[in-house]
Amino acid sequence: MLIRDETARDIPAISRLVTEALLMLAQSTGTEAGIVEKLRAQDALTLSLVAEDEGEVIGYLAASPARIGTQGGWSVIGPLVVSPSRHRRGIGTALMAEALRRLRTTSRGAALVGDPAYYGRFGFRAFPGLSVTGCPPEVVQALPFDGAEPRGELIHHPAFGLNQQE
Repeated sequence: MLIRDETARDIPAISRLVTEALLMLAQSTGTEAGIVEKLRAQDALTLSLVAEDEGEVIGYLAASPARIGTQGGWSVIGPLVVSPSRHRRGIGTALMAEALRRLRTTSRGAALVGDPAYYGRFGFRAFPGLSVTGCPPEVVQALPFDGAEPRGELIHHPAFGLNQQE
């Protein structure tokens, strides 16, 4: 398996994979591939990583710029998806490890909305005062690279369509 930056030829496979993988989740809106497309079109993908095996895209991770409260320099990770037929084989872990390795050199920290049991193993955790409107606080998580506690609303890029205040 190879973790690498996306190329133009990967884009259709990424869209299919994001849709297929996230439709399995109850909270999926079916718009996640469109979010990635908007981030790409607006040059707002800090990272766009694929996991490839024998020429097939089997995993994907996106990261985009964010802020927490008034503090810029954060990156939001999401979506992170793996082909349903390839779950529990370390693909998501490999994508996340590479993303965090790269983001440590460019961001003050990473944040996401996701399952605490899964993302906790990478060091993500909820913080008092860290929030996303409409999300349970335990799923709004951050991994500050400088150890400083993040406080405030996690503001995603407008492509996410969360109607957050800029």
